[in-house]
Amino acid sequence: MHMHKFEKVWLIFGVAALLVFLTVLGVSAFYLGNQPPSCLATIDPEKVDTTAPFNEPGLKKVEGKDWDYELVFVAQAFAYTPGEVEVPLGAKVKVIATTKDVIHGFEVAGTNINMMVEPGYISEHVTVFDKPGEYLILCNEYCGTGHHMMTSKIKVVE
Repeated sequence: MHMHKFEKVWLIFGVAALLVFLTVLGVSAFYLGNQPPSCLATIDPEKVDTTAPFNEPGLKKVEGKDWDYELVFVAQAFAYTPGEVEVPLGAKVKVIATTKDVIHGFEVAGTNINMMVEPGYISEHVTVFDKPGEYLILCNEYCGTGHHMMTSKIKVVE
């Protein structure tokens, strides 16, 4: 079978690109440990208000963990609890969120925090707030008619 030289070039390019992609994926998954969320942390959406730590949302200092604070949020139609929270500058914070009703988004504008908050599951993200200021929390998953009003605020203070 005769192949044109351009077909051979594109075939080699395609196979090489596939090998590069699989190598990057393998290094990322196995060497660097990047994995999709396992969703092993679950909660009964009807008992969020009585289940720790969601029974007392807000910022709490923790001891003996890899992070300094836990920042707990509860999402519900069309609000986050707490509505505003202050975080110390430079603190390593584990953000923990869940919802009582429907799927909500949890995006902290200006940071790399962007989670989908689903009923029955607990979403977590560890970050360091290294710039002082106010960070707006937005719902970036359409959740109903009041979706555009669903916000909260994190104030990073010295």
